[in-house]
Amino acid sequence: MTDPVRREVSAAGHAGHVFASKAPGGGPAPAVVLIHGIGASHRYLRRLHRLLAASMDTYSIDLPGFGATPRPGHTLSVADHARYILGATEQLGVSEFVLVGHSMGTQSATEAALQEPGRIQQLVLMGPVVDPKRGTVAQQALALGRDAVFCESPSSNALVLTDYLRCGPVWYFKTLRVMMEYPLVQRLAGVTAPVLVLRGANDPVADADWSRRLAGLVRRGQLVEVQGTGHVVQHTRAVEVRDAILAFTGLRAPAGEPLPGH
Repeated sequence: MTDPVRREVSAAGHAGHVFASKAPGGGPAPAVVLIHGIGASHRYLRRLHRLLAASMDTYSIDLPGFGATPRPGHTLSVADHARYILGATEQLGVSEFVLVGHSMGTQSATEAALQEPGRIQQLVLMGPVVDPKRGTVAQQALALGRDAVFCESPSSNALVLTDYLRCGPVWYFKTLRVMMEYPLVQRLAGVTAPVLVLRGANDPVADADWSRRLAGLVRRGQLVEVQGTGHVVQHTRAVEVRDAILAFTGLRAPAGEPLPGH
């Protein structure tokens, strides 16, 4: 597969980047859109992106202020992020799609599914936050620290750390306040699309009880746990995550495709 094409897209008054890959041969498969979490970028989604792109048109978005995108002049709300996702995909001609969010990206994805429910065919929440049992910044930091030390690979830690450095502490902590205040339980209850909650079985940020609770909030909710990994499950177990997403959308992986680089 060729590398994704980077597009600079301005939408909802802000600039971001979209990395687009067309599935070989086209066909009836839905498009899939991937959303990163706080401080991160498309980079820790690249393995999953490449795998999904063998079956579906795949788009990874760097939200405004993250990755190499311009920093907005004011703090963006979760609703602002959702408006950017919806506006950017509309500009690219992606009218309906499967929306996949990781960590804080699950909040943006949920909000987008509420803002324009007719466009979101299915919603995938990977490592969703914030569990009220870990409802303080200190508790979240402790859980992320445990995850980095005990559950992640050197490559996933390197990707996350370098993206945090690119994000910078000022923007990170402004966005952190937004993340901590978002009422995911209340908002997710209003989603009408089918929802897959996906977690690494060792994830201390999105534990089993919390993930099971979220899956039970919606009429068509499912929970999948990927064994032997933590919060950055889409990087450390990209094949298993790809398979879960394809099964959820009614597709199967193509035989014999190359695995993403390690």
